[in-house]
Amino acid sequence: MKIFYAIQGTGNGHLSRAVELYPHLQKYGQVDFFLSGSNSNLKSNLPIKYKSKGLSLFYKHSGGLDYNKILGSLSLNIVKDAKALPLENYDLIINDFEFVTSLACSMKKLPCVHFGHQASFQSKKTPRPQQVNPLGGFILEKFVKSNTHIGLHFDNYDENIYNPIIKQDIIQANPINDGHITVYLPQYAMAILEPHFLNQPKFHFEVFTKEVGRIICHKNITYFPINNKQFTSSMVRCYGIITAGGFETPAEAMYMNKKVLSIPILKHYEQACNASALEKMGVMVLKKIDQNFNTYFNQWVSQKKPIHLKLKHSTADIVDILIKTSQKNKHVHHS
Repeated sequence: MKIFYAIQGTGNGHLSRAVELYPHLQKYGQVDFFLSGSNSNLKSNLPIKYKSKGLSLFYKHSGGLDYNKILGSLSLNIVKDAKALPLENYDLIINDFEFVTSLACSMKKLPCVHFGHQASFQSKKTPRPQQVNPLGGFILEKFVKSNTHIGLHFDNYDENIYNPIIKQDIIQANPINDGHITVYLPQYAMAILEPHFLNQPKFHFEVFTKEVGRIICHKNITYFPINNKQFTSSMVRCYGIITAGGFETPAEAMYMNKKVLSIPILKHYEQACNASALEKMGVMVLKKIDQNFNTYFNQWVSQKKPIHLKLKHSTADIVDILIKTSQKNKHVHHS
């Protein structure tokens, strides 16, 4: 069986999910990866066979999406790239929220499985914030066209939605608590975060940021460059984690029974949806970091209990479901 796996290169979640799935998918056949978009910081040893600039998502320092930059990244090559993908040579096309492959499947009338976190938003039962965001909703629901979808989320809100895929490193780890707080808030500059953390001298903060190229210590803060292994190690040892409204990081933290404080990227609809799901589960969510941060932080430390995420399905189970669904889908498609 030949498997084509398309990865959206915005952020690191899609890529790290592909890394986890790869060994399981290999049991079913040969896997070729396609990576599109230009702003993933992760280095991986996946055999990426095809690449495209695709459509990248960019953020402003204040946290909102930078639409000018996104439109600027829209290249006229998208249609050309889509036509050039030899998708007809594959038995299974898996699409983790990637636009070029979706376009190619539409043009070539090929079936594909929309798989991953964004696929869970094909269901109306997935939590969404009260504030409606037509453009955000449109992107989440229509960015990828497919004839079947398998979603991943914190809870199984609907029948085609399964638990998150947790990294093997995290599953095998023995979580401890050395008292520090792990911080990953890509939307905030160090200069904005620092005064708030210096205000909490009883706590040590391990802050991951692309603003540093090496580890820098300053009073009760240690700054780390973005590095997957170091980040995992920091999470395994932490008391709690302050992160944006992503999907993988809160899922891993809750799996290890760590406290989570979520500050979603402003005007980022998908993160607002995730935050709304987290809030329903009992996780503390803040709109932004401002002069009240101190008060909320103390409340979080003293009152909030960690929320534990249990896995009903292993990664192997989910891959098995993915393969079976696609095979059923194929017969339906051709008949």
